[in-house]
Amino acid sequence: MTSVLLVDDHELIREGLAGVIDLEEDLDVVAQAGTVAAALELYERLSPDVVVADLQLQDGTGLDILRAIRRQSNTTGVVVLTMHSGDDQIFAAMEAGASGFVGKDAPSQEVVRAARHAAVSPRSFVCSGLVGAMIRRQSSESTRLSDREHDVLLLLADGLGAAAIGERLYLSESTAKSHIARIYQKLGAANRAQALVTAMRIGLLSSVKPTGA
Repeated sequence: MTSVLLVDDHELIREGLAGVIDLEEDLDVVAQAGTVAAALELYERLSPDVVVADLQLQDGTGLDILRAIRRQSNTTGVVVLTMHSGDDQIFAAMEAGASGFVGKDAPSQEVVRAARHAAVSPRSFVCSGLVGAMIRRQSSESTRLSDREHDVLLLLADGLGAAAIGERLYLSESTAKSHIARIYQKLGAANRAQALVTAMRIGLLSSVKPTGA
């Protein structure tokens, strides 16, 4: 049985989700919270397998809960539930270590599926509803990298800058920068971190070297 903590500042939404989740034989809502503080207190006391947290809360955000959990555990599943499904929110959830991102426009069974995924693969990110459409757009034909761009991407993942990438691939620094700019454009990224996170989520990378490693 997978234990679930629900966090949302709207009681009707919490109760509705709890009713849906509790219908599943393998999932059990062990507690509900309406604030970041209450959620973290319940997490410390109950150690649930999965936390489903709204993005916008009265005393903070679901990302505050996610980051606090990730400082302690990489095995707890965390699903971010939100009405705000823009790129910035998705990237922030990815980078913070979310297991899933579900838009409130999605059917309630999407939350169930995301919770199940989070329980078995807490550090593998999934998107549902309209949010998933953004990721699918990024993995379309337009995001396919050339062989040279993929070489550059791999070196970006190893923590190298443009000058070092140019030296490694026998390119000028300006040419390396041009390849990096095209990679960002194709992945819909504004910076290196977003590019690497997106590349991992759509299968272009299997791992990223931690900063400072």
